[in-house]
Order: sequence, then structure tokens, then C-alpha cells
Amino acid sequence: MTDIAVQSARLLSVLREKRPLVHNIANYVSMDVAANALLAIGASPAMVHAREEVAEFVSFSNALVINIGTLSAPWVEGMRIAAKAAREKSIPWVLDPVGAGATGFRNETVAALLPERPTVIRGNASEILAVAGTAGARPKGVDSANTTEEAEAAARALAERQGCVVVASGAIDLITDGRRAVKLGNGHELMTKVTALGCALSAVVGAFAAVERDAFTAAAAAAAVYGVAGSLAAKKAEGPASFRTAFIDLLDRISPAEVERQLVVIP
Repeated sequence: MTDIAVQSARLLSVLREKRPLVHNIANYVSMDVAANALLAIGASPAMVHAREEVAEFVSFSNALVINIGTLSAPWVEGMRIAAKAAREKSIPWVLDPVGAGATGFRNETVAALLPERPTVIRGNASEILAVAGTAGARPKGVDSANTTEEAEAAARALAERQGCVVVASGAIDLITDGRRAVKLGNGHELMTKVTALGCALSAVVGAFAAVERDAFTAAAAAAAVYGVAGSLAAKKAEGPASFRTAFIDLLDRISPAEVERQLVVIP
């Protein structure tokens, strides 16, 4: 496997040069932070969810990110239309299954979107376990858990079944396509105290997928840059509010060399 730190640094430079347009169907809570994270890292965000225009908007976007955090029937219809358009036009798209497993409606929404073949599925460990169950890919003997280590088998099985990349985020981030896998150990606990930073990571994964055809490399690079920025931002923060500001600043200022130097890859 090519050194992930080198690849991540390279792709950060590529992203900033190309400034991809990332179409987000985001939830109400995450729209602001996701859009600002994309702008800071060098992408162009669009927050478009109306069913009347999503297919058209997907057609000239470089990536699509669908986040199911705040669902309603019209939004779900827009998600399905957008995902279908992305699949048909071979545009990479990311599914963030926020709260998967919590309600039947969320599980039904995930089940409706999986046939459109997301390029990347990004969630926390519990969400990945729930999606794996919905997809019929959850290995026997895996209990519901909140750590990426305990969700690893389910993440690998889901990636293999869906033919996609799975990112299970947590204290350690796991990225796998079922065959390859990498674990990254950057970030900081303050990231769990600012709402929607996980959702914003999904948006950033979309930006990297827009400029790198190998979805595994793209997702790993996104998690790498995001985690290193979190580690560095925590050093400047006094609490969650100042961390949020410092983190957006770091996404804007972080250099490829810093990513390469600071990235922690777990053996």
C-alpha cells in the first residue's frame, strides 16, 4: 500500500487546486459546519435538497453527499432521486447514515439508498453496525458497540457486500474497502463535543472522492487531513466553542507537509 501520509498530503494539494463542487443533501444541524468545512479545505459546497432540482444539480457536481440526519418524506424522495442520478452518471457519492438503527424510518431510508451503490459509507461504529445489518452484511457474533475496533468485521463485510468503501469514525478511524484497510489515530475528544463534525467529515470525504478515483485512497486522505486538523486545533482551544473556530481555521491553513508529518497510522 502506498504510504497513506504521502498520498493524503498530495491529495490535499490536488483538492485545493481543483476546488470540486460538492452537492450536499445535509441535515439542518450540519449544514453550516459542513459548508464551512468544505470552503475551508478548498472545495465549493452546495446545499441543495429540493426533489425538483437535485438530479439536475447532481449532473454538474463533482460529488454528492447524502446525510439522513433530519428526515422527512420529501427529503427522502430527493435523496433517492439524487443518488440514482449520481449512480447513472458515475459521480461519486457518500452516504452518512446518521442515527441508523434508531427508528424504522431511518432503516427504511438506508435500505432504499443502498441499491444506488454509494461510493463511500461514513458513520460512527454504531451506525456502521446498523447499516451492515440492514444490508445483510453483519457478521454473526458482532454485538452492538460504539468503538471502531468492535465494528471492524461489520465494516469489512459491508464494504465487500456493497462494493464500496466504509469509514467508521471514532477515537480510531477505520477505512476499508473489504480488501484493504487502514486505521488512523489523530483527532481529539473535543471533536465529540461540537455537533455535526462527523457530518462535516462526510462532506470532506465527498470532496476528496471528487478528485481521486480510488475511493479508498480518497476516504483515507479525507480522514487523515481531518484528524490531523483536529489534533492541531485542540492545542489552540479552551473548550468546544473555541475548538470549532480553531478547527475551521486549521482546515484552511493546514499544509500538506503538516499532514504528512503529523499523521498517526495505527499498525
